[in-house]
Amino acid sequence: MGQKIHPYGLRLGITTDWKSRWYAEKDYADNVVEDAKIRDFLRGELTRGAVSRIEIERIGDKKIQIDVHTARPGVVIGRSGSEAERLRSALEKMTGRLVKFNVIEVQNGETDAALLARSVADQLEGRVSFRRAMKRTVQTALKAGAQGVRVQASGRLGGSDMGRREWYLEGRVPLHTLRADVDYGQATARTTVGAIGIKVWVYKGDVLPSLAASREKIAAEARLAAGGPAKRRAASPKARAERAAGADRSGRLIEAGGGKRLVEAGGGKRTGGKRLIEAGGGKRMPSAAEAKSELDEARADVTVEGGAAPTAAATTEAVSETPAPEASAPEAAAAAAPEASAPEAAAAAAPEAPEPEDAPVADDKAGDEESE
Repeated sequence: MGQKIHPYGLRLGITTDWKSRWYAEKDYADNVVEDAKIRDFLRGELTRGAVSRIEIERIGDKKIQIDVHTARPGVVIGRSGSEAERLRSALEKMTGRLVKFNVIEVQNGETDAALLARSVADQLEGRVSFRRAMKRTVQTALKAGAQGVRVQASGRLGGSDMGRREWYLEGRVPLHTLRADVDYGQATARTTVGAIGIKVWVYKGDVLPSLAASREKIAAEARLAAGGPAKRRAASPKARAERAAGADRSGRLIEAGGGKRLVEAGGGKRTGGKRLIEAGGGKRMPSAAEAKSELDEARADVTVEGGAAPTAAATTEAVSETPAPEASAPEAAAAAAPEASAPEAAAAAAPEAPEPEDAPVADDKAGDEESE
């Protein structure tokens, strides 16, 4: 089925949208013919405009909006919009209605199937080898981000007497998968040996989420429409595993503005060889006014609990009556001789080395007798 049907028409309403958007009960056939004439006219006038697709939308019975998606908007618009104005006037005469003409630029033309097919056709018309043109197109699309590309050429390839069909495929192009975003384009190369048809399939990835996610989204939208609260997002697998193992997550610190993080360099507090940067609500030193207000509040609390608040003089006397701890020997020595120099103070503070008890006594006389 995927090989016998147009990839665009197979996915209408699923991953692709209609190129003609209007509704008619009586003039349906006339509108279809008019859309075909509009597209043929624009493609004939914009042969060098790199036109990807043309979308037509009918607004009422007297207005038509035409969107031209192109990789070369400058060619379509012209100098000071002269070309766009000429096309708009010609379309108004053709349809007899007010025409709104929009030119939209294609962002990534290297993955657009219609533009790739037109590129291969132009190369074949310029007598480039069909194999080289097809291989170059495949490599270009893959480098631009496509997940799969297929290029096919049919006709008298290489000027042979009998027509044949050759194609190149790299990556994967799932033709039967409806959620796959497969772009399709075709072009015709008018060569000296006859017409050669070019078809290009470009697979850009899946566009629909999983069934469970889509059901959850539909249920959430229904709850919001009914005025109920939205369901909380499901916890991550790591959080569920920690909860099952009974891990304590109470010590986790999260502050406004991003919380705290450890970095190798930069200012901030030192913690374990690294610096701690506080962002958005970290600790800060209180100002003088805040410190004074806290002191007044503390004195008021003491007054309420124990009577009169202690004055500064009473606090000083209590501090002076507190016995000072006994100073050690080095500190006492340093206090006793405040005017001594630094070396003398160090010598006084250092403990004297004890003399050994069994030290030998030098006998000068005995030494003299032995020498004689």
